[in-house]
Amino acid sequence: MFPRSAHLADFIDLDRISTALAAAQPGAPAATDAARLEDILAKAEARAGLTLEEAALLLRTRNPETDQRILAAASRLKKSIYGNRLVLFAPLYVTNECCNRCVYCGFQDSNTALDRRTLTEAELQREVRILESQGQKRLLLVYGEHPTRGAEWIARTMRTVYETSNEAHDHIRRVNVNCAPLSVEDFRLLQQEGIGTYQCFQETYHRPTYEAMHLRGPKADYLWRLHALHRAMEAGIEDVGMGPLLGLYDPDFEVLATLMHAARLEADCGVGPHTVSFPRLEPALGAEVASRPPHHLSDEHFTRIVAVLRLALPYTGLILSTRESEALRTRLIEVGVSQISAASRTYPGGYADAEQQQPDDTTQCHGRPDAQQFATGDHRSLDAVVHDIVQNHGYLPSWCTACYRAGRTGEHFMDLAKTGGIQKFCHPNSLLTFQEYLLDYASPETRAAGNALIERELAAMPESRCARVAALLGRIQNGERDLYL
Repeated sequence: MFPRSAHLADFIDLDRISTALAAAQPGAPAATDAARLEDILAKAEARAGLTLEEAALLLRTRNPETDQRILAAASRLKKSIYGNRLVLFAPLYVTNECCNRCVYCGFQDSNTALDRRTLTEAELQREVRILESQGQKRLLLVYGEHPTRGAEWIARTMRTVYETSNEAHDHIRRVNVNCAPLSVEDFRLLQQEGIGTYQCFQETYHRPTYEAMHLRGPKADYLWRLHALHRAMEAGIEDVGMGPLLGLYDPDFEVLATLMHAARLEADCGVGPHTVSFPRLEPALGAEVASRPPHHLSDEHFTRIVAVLRLALPYTGLILSTRESEALRTRLIEVGVSQISAASRTYPGGYADAEQQQPDDTTQCHGRPDAQQFATGDHRSLDAVVHDIVQNHGYLPSWCTACYRAGRTGEHFMDLAKTGGIQKFCHPNSLLTFQEYLLDYASPETRAAGNALIERELAAMPESRCARVAALLGRIQNGERDLYL
């Protein structure tokens, strides 16, 4: 039925996942072995990751005390690796034209109520300039799948984003891409244009559910999508991102399958995923499944999933979108999330639309339901998000892109991360990009809170490093930009 994937193997072992989940059911011997659970948490905190069977035990616990120990262990592990850094980015939807019929998605081809839009070059430039004027430096370009919008066109839009700027210091420094799976040759076109991370979600790893949710179009080919990240890495794209769409099938199954996918990628390509995302189904126009998820996931269960992912994949970036509420996002950052989007608009032209709307227009916050892919839960501006995470939670916002431009990507990045060497770069470079934001974009309240945070961070540094970073911060204050170690 799908000739282009007929030679590809399905490496998601359903039997192993089912066996692991069955052994982890509450009341099973392994699930009630307190000493084993303690050993698993100790191993995870030592940055050794988790096996599928160990992750299953943590996912399926129904013991409140054990649950709290999992969350606390994940929080400590995250802080030991990432400190208080938190990366920020924005999605930019380039087209919502799509030839697939995915019954949970507002972009599905049968949705005649959706306002279909593909940005012209001028419209794309306008979206980019708006995001630059807010202080964004890292964008995720999002594309529907359509036969008239192939890899060459995607590559051109990437080039447009990189070439568009407002001022000398206003330019996008990293372009990540979420688009349909491509061939190796087409992925090379994106690699040549300087793609950061290529992101592709399997949506659900449970193949019968996948087939029921994807009724027509190229996306119905489960194996072609499953091997997309392998092809991207073969094409020279060193950083890739994966993840399930939680709510289509048993979320614990999806987490274990994601870990299996990550392990297979590392075994075959030398390095696992750079990032993992875990969006939950949200309501979308023309997608009844999204309004009533087949597998509801509570906030409590969702929080445990994020914690287990952090324990299982200690050096992998965990990404959280604005689908979730402000309060839940704050909680998930504490237990494992290391990257968040902010002030997102989930349809083409959304940022320009927001600029044109009146402050009392309710769509200012919620977007246009006739155009967006899904509903969002956190509607704050970028400055409001930055002020909150700095003033109320002590996080250091980062727009750093130094590693990608200095060649610290893929296996090189992971080697540095696992030895702790990456800290010599990440924390100082985060301070430098945060200083830029405070000087060029921040409100007075955010600037005051941010300057106080920078002073505290400098005071806690070793003297030799403090002097070097302080000198670079001074150069930024004197007008230089885009400095990094």
